[in-house]
Amino acid sequence: METFSCIITVVNDIIWSPVMLVFLGGAAVWFTIKLKGLQFTRIGDMLKFLFEKGEDKENTGLSSFQAFATTVGGRVGTGNIAGTATAIFMGGPGALFWMCLTALMGAATGMVECMLGQAYKDKTLGELTGGPTYYITRSIKNKTLGKILAILFCIAVFIGPGFLLPAMQTQTAATAFQVAFDWPYVVTGVLMVILVGTVIMGGIKRIGQVAEFLAPIMCGVYFVIALVILANNITKVPSVIGSIFKSAFGTDAIFGGIVGSSISWGIKRGFFSNDAGNGMSPLISATTDTSHPVKQGLVQGFSVYVDTFVCICTGLSVLLAGTYNVAADGVGDALLMENVPDVLYGVPFMQAAMSSAIGRTGEILLAIMLFTFIYTTQLSYSYQLESTCRFLFGSSKKIITFVRSIFLAFCMFGALVDGEIIWPMGDTGVGCMLWVNTFSILLLTPVIVKLVKDYEKQRNLGLDPIFDPATVGINDEGRVWTPYVAKKKARGDYENEKLDYQNVSKSASI
Repeated sequence: METFSCIITVVNDIIWSPVMLVFLGGAAVWFTIKLKGLQFTRIGDMLKFLFEKGEDKENTGLSSFQAFATTVGGRVGTGNIAGTATAIFMGGPGALFWMCLTALMGAATGMVECMLGQAYKDKTLGELTGGPTYYITRSIKNKTLGKILAILFCIAVFIGPGFLLPAMQTQTAATAFQVAFDWPYVVTGVLMVILVGTVIMGGIKRIGQVAEFLAPIMCGVYFVIALVILANNITKVPSVIGSIFKSAFGTDAIFGGIVGSSISWGIKRGFFSNDAGNGMSPLISATTDTSHPVKQGLVQGFSVYVDTFVCICTGLSVLLAGTYNVAADGVGDALLMENVPDVLYGVPFMQAAMSSAIGRTGEILLAIMLFTFIYTTQLSYSYQLESTCRFLFGSSKKIITFVRSIFLAFCMFGALVDGEIIWPMGDTGVGCMLWVNTFSILLLTPVIVKLVKDYEKQRNLGLDPIFDPATVGINDEGRVWTPYVAKKKARGDYENEKLDYQNVSKSASI
């Protein structure tokens, strides 16, 4: 295990070098500029399309809200609670500011990858499917480069959602249950395996149904408790807000010396938490029944905001309650501030905050909520792994069953691994996917711009946007969109003289 820990630490340090942070931040700014701040200007559309019902009579895909709930379930988890608390420990209160800024800009990255997932989706065994492997192989003109990037992404999925990330999630849940109930880690691991296994054997529709039910409940309860903590510490709000901004820009007397750690850990934990750019959300978004790819992109942009709000609730709760410590060196070997002696960073910070507000019940409630967060995240991971396997090996039931079994084994592995290596494991898993997918979608910027222009053109004319791949030069290899448009045209729902479309025969490859 020591050798494994050393390997993970070295690999993680390479992946999450300062170059990575500049690369991800630059990509987020790039898409924000190219799309003219779409994540800010179309917030109304985000809410409108969130509850839009599709026309899929064959029930082959998820509804818009089911996809939203599934991706929220995937985004909201360890990163929002343990990750936010860890960022504060390593980078001080200012890390929360950089996490929020990362989300605001990163929402653009999250939107465009989901647009592409929709635009290049396919149908396998009667179910909608898609994701990075599809838009990478079908849209990059250099087919050799496309195949290499697609294979690298598949490998990254096996490393991340397939192995390292589910183990990390289970370990975090086990830690919370150990604090709250004094349960052995292995008990939580077994419980996680049983509950996850029961659902994933039913496929994406069952996952969507479970997420649709649990996601709103778990987020709502968490917000209410955060409000209780806020009310109990309302007089501290101005000073805490001031500390966040001063720490973020290095002007705080206490935290000024760790501004570099504040920025680094804030951005790192921000991208880990909101999943923007790592390619996980497009896998879910591709299964949605919608009339235009940008619609689902906007809905998923809103899911980034929801995820970030959970992070804000965690960060403010911990800071207001004063249940946090701060590392002096960005590593944790020495402390700059110690408010809660002998309390390990991460989940225990938030458990202490909730305990200060509602007593021992707070620790128990957080453990249950965190388990629920992590449970829906595991469901999302399982589908991402399964979808990737189908792309590589087809839809053999034997292979899919084998993959599901391996995934459950990795979930259990998290209850057995050393907690000190958990965050490097998670960061390595997410980082591998971020490098490959973000690079790929940057190559596809011209396609993304065409998709958004098509959407904006129709919305500005007061129309309900309908996507015809031919109008933006996309070859509908999956034969999903072409029949859909044909039905619309047959009913007279698509033709509109205001659009003045001319079919583009040239494929939109880069």
